[in-house]
Amino acid sequence: MTTNPLPEHPDLLWRNPEPKPSYDAIVVGGGGHGLATAYYLARNHGIGNVAVLEKGWLAGGNMARNTTIIRSNYLWDESAGIYEFALKQWERLPEELDYDFLFSQRGVLNLAHTLQDVREARRRVDANRLNGVDAEWLEAEEVAEVCPIVDISPDVRYPVLGATFQPRAGIAKHDHVAWAFARAADALGVDLIQNCAVTGFVKDGDRVVGVRTTRGTVNAGVVGLAAAGHSGVLAEQAGFRLPVRSQPLQALVSELYEPVHPTVVMSNHVHVYVSQAHKGELVMGAGVDSYNGYGRRGSFHVIEKQMAAAIELFPIFARAHVLRTWGGIVDVSPDASPIIGRTPVENLYVNCGWGTGGFKATPSAGWTMAHTMATGEPHPLNAPFSLERFTTGALIDEHGAAAVAH
Repeated sequence: MTTNPLPEHPDLLWRNPEPKPSYDAIVVGGGGHGLATAYYLARNHGIGNVAVLEKGWLAGGNMARNTTIIRSNYLWDESAGIYEFALKQWERLPEELDYDFLFSQRGVLNLAHTLQDVREARRRVDANRLNGVDAEWLEAEEVAEVCPIVDISPDVRYPVLGATFQPRAGIAKHDHVAWAFARAADALGVDLIQNCAVTGFVKDGDRVVGVRTTRGTVNAGVVGLAAAGHSGVLAEQAGFRLPVRSQPLQALVSELYEPVHPTVVMSNHVHVYVSQAHKGELVMGAGVDSYNGYGRRGSFHVIEKQMAAAIELFPIFARAHVLRTWGGIVDVSPDASPIIGRTPVENLYVNCGWGTGGFKATPSAGWTMAHTMATGEPHPLNAPFSLERFTTGALIDEHGAAAVAH
């Protein structure tokens, strides 16, 4: 197994081939999900004539702006299935891709601050165990044993009454993950084409047969959309609407510090989640902004509340200095769960609507999207996440059920 201190990306970054006249499959979006989809199309289905079209540079969108958390402790069976499959893939991918992307299974705590939080959390632990997901309930004193810097004093504004704990959860280095998939896809013959924005689709009746881009028109057997935050725009170009809205998602990092935070801590009640990166930054995330937008910048009012929440839980952070803030752009569906599958346009498939859950699902999103594009039928794991659920009413409402918004 290769251990790389830095991503081996210069050759891939600067090697930018001209698009071929046609491909068996085109993936729109060169982030984690798009690169994973292309890799699994080639690896699992033997489709080597694949192109990834990225309007900017590879992994320069949300993949570069997430908070790197990986977990699978979701309530509903459908969610637990697809996220647990992803976690199992995370555990084997460093060896499979021959790339050390610093996957650290340090566990994740989801804090409970009210009686209702406790009831919901215990229910989720039971559901997780029934689905084969590692989960346990910890009392406040046990929380302090896992993460000593959490304030469990009884007289604070948001007392910690306990927490769920998933030991196999953790974090990974997001840019390393992207380059691991990119390098593996490139080795299987996938064309990774940057600075190539999709401007429209070529259709034969109700069937997509190609895409128009800023670098020319390219024919395609099937097309998959994996452009987080811009799925609705692409769908309208193809002639249909998606039930998603694009919203900024805030995060920030501190300056580098010595290791003080041994795990991942999440709190929906206070709404902040915190881990410490491998280099030493404190990585903090919050919820999505309440308005639609495409601004990849920090919103001060969100960040202010985010910092106040962090200091409530971790008094030691009051002395930390913010290094930088940013905003990603996420697709949010009505039930805050993903959409993976066919669209009303034949030969056109979509992967969107992940909200804040996209990074942790990278391997399963790519695996199931590749299966659906290659076979024309959904994989059992993504079948419940089809567009049709918004007309049948079979929603997967993790937004209302999970310990955090997503």
